[in-house]
Amino acid sequence: MTDTLDSAIVAQYLADNPHFFEEHANLLGDVRLSSPLTGRAVSLQERQMEVMRDKYKALELRMADLTRHAEANAAIANRFHSWNQAILQTREDAAVPHAVVQGLIDSFHVPAATLRLFHVAPEFAGEWFASGVSEDARLFANSLMAPYCGSNNDFEAVRWLDDAEHIKSAVILPLRKPGAKGAAFGLLIMGSPDPERFTSLMATDFLVHIGETASVALAPLLA
Repeated sequence: MTDTLDSAIVAQYLADNPHFFEEHANLLGDVRLSSPLTGRAVSLQERQMEVMRDKYKALELRMADLTRHAEANAAIANRFHSWNQAILQTREDAAVPHAVVQGLIDSFHVPAATLRLFHVAPEFAGEWFASGVSEDARLFANSLMAPYCGSNNDFEAVRWLDDAEHIKSAVILPLRKPGAKGAAFGLLIMGSPDPERFTSLMATDFLVHIGETASVALAPLLA
């Protein structure tokens, strides 16, 4: 009785002897395999072509996915640049908060945005961006060490937005002096009536950059 060869041994032999099929080229056409695509028997060469086509399709899909992400990131970068320009063109300190907010609405097509600053300089105490902030909101800002992105859970900060009762999802960014890790000096809020516009699954890299840029622009208004 002939002993059955272990398939692993056969596979290892073929791997160790890459010239096997060169020496036995007739086997490429004689060996018949079952194709998972058609179910019919195909030659080793045909099966190899099927495998290569599958790999090529997978690479095409991967490349298309990478291209889509690259285009999306480029679009965000261009919007970020446009927003920065709007802020830099603002000459008066008191007008910077409006430039920050309106720039987000115009450049990023955000349905609603606003901000509030704490402990502003006396000359700005009566401005819209320094009013209506409770102690709870300040405590919340201090506790926020990263951007909040998700459902509107009836946050006080979201109520500062126009048409706040229709806001279903929101982004809340803490504002801190550059390099500071402690107390926040304000909050920047964006909102949308679309519950899927801002979700907890979104990447927050650009949101962090927005918060840091806004913090630098708004810090001169503080006491």
